Amino acid sequence: MPWRPHRDGQARWPIVLRDSSVDPPLVLRPLRLDDERDWQRVRRDNAAHVQPWEPTLPPGAPARHPVSFRQFVRDLDAEARADRALPWCIEVGGRIVGQVHLFGIVRAAQQSGAAGYWLDESVTGRGIATRALALAVDHALGEGGLHRVEVNIRLDNERSLRVAERLGLRDEGVRERFLHIDGAWRDHRSFAVTSEDLQGATLMARLSQV
Repeated sequence: MPWRPHRDGQARWPIVLRDSSVDPPLVLRPLRLDDERDWQRVRRDNAAHVQPWEPTLPPGAPARHPVSFRQFVRDLDAEARADRALPWCIEVGGRIVGQVHLFGIVRAAQQSGAAGYWLDESVTGRGIATRALALAVDHALGEGGLHRVEVNIRLDNERSLRVAERLGLRDEGVRERFLHIDGAWRDHRSFAVTSEDLQGATLMARLSQV
């Protein structure tokens, strides 16, 4: 995909991020239409694994109709080009193993967004989620032009809580009944990092010191 110039301070899209310090390299890239078979496989194989952490619609919310994979990719691309999100799939060894998103991007006086991710259960425990989140947040606070990124994690999601701890994200406390997840309003612990917190460094650099 061709590079796009900066648009009035907005993050450019599409963009590919790479961590070559690990073997095989970890790559964050936009989903493509020809990813459908790989994408459907990893989502199917991990349906039970990701269900406890997946957003759901609360009672009374307008129903969302299922969309094709083609439309799903187009919608992600449209959100990115509108500077509302930075949606990547996580690729390791040429295989899609998850997804990491910057979403809810607000510009003007706020310059902030939130990050979320999910990972194939078969590759957990290898630091992939930690490095993918670090790559995404470093880009958001750097070339992406954001000042603050937050990550909200269910209190019982021990793996993700360890990711936030390894990255040294600031614990901002519990938000009660913050998001509708897996069929109910769930409490979340909120973590955040600002460009000042890093003092010119990066989250990837923090990982090298752990």
